[in-house]
Amino acid sequence: MVQSEAHTTLPTDYGTFQAYAFPEGDLCHMCLVYGELDVTQPVLVRFHSKCTTGDVFSSQRCDCRAQLVEAIRIIQEAGSGIIVYLDQEGRGIGLLAKLQAYELQEKHGLDTVDANLALGHPIDARTYDLAIEMLRSLDVSKVTLLTNNPRKLASLERAGFEVSRREVFTGASPFNAGYLATKRERLDHQLPMLLEMASVGADERVIDAI
Repeated sequence: MVQSEAHTTLPTDYGTFQAYAFPEGDLCHMCLVYGELDVTQPVLVRFHSKCTTGDVFSSQRCDCRAQLVEAIRIIQEAGSGIIVYLDQEGRGIGLLAKLQAYELQEKHGLDTVDANLALGHPIDARTYDLAIEMLRSLDVSKVTLLTNNPRKLASLERAGFEVSRREVFTGASPFNAGYLATKRERLDHQLPMLLEMASVGADERVIDAI
């Protein structure tokens, strides 16, 4: 079982968390624990992959920051939970490759899936094995997962966790509607409330607005 190599209190604009660091080569993942966990009951958990453009700079090309903020709101409202913050930028291909994929989307009209493939990368290079071990290090085995991504849910089920899913809906904008439509139609994300912007016209507006 993996163990945290650093633990500190982290006061934030969203409240005070306990931060646990889990290095992996040149990467460093974190568990951010809010409140007092009751591991005898399902724990609210968000697997969140690092998104520098979204999480730090509030890019509207994706919904990453909006999902993170909404997950934190849900956890705060419940009184406890965990953000598993994974150093897996750009669905695991890294920041440079993600920006190169953005360039292909902008110049050639590719969607997020085809842009990755055109660069020779997997559609989604992320794995969740370490995230699962991070939860185990905190004695968590029952989870309510805050996600729209069925792959994340399946990873916990395969690992023997007792798991249910709660969707995280944040809406669309003219800048990310095409991206969200691709996530729903090609990556099987559960986004039934996707706005009408997610259409061919929206894709054109996204490109024109950049």
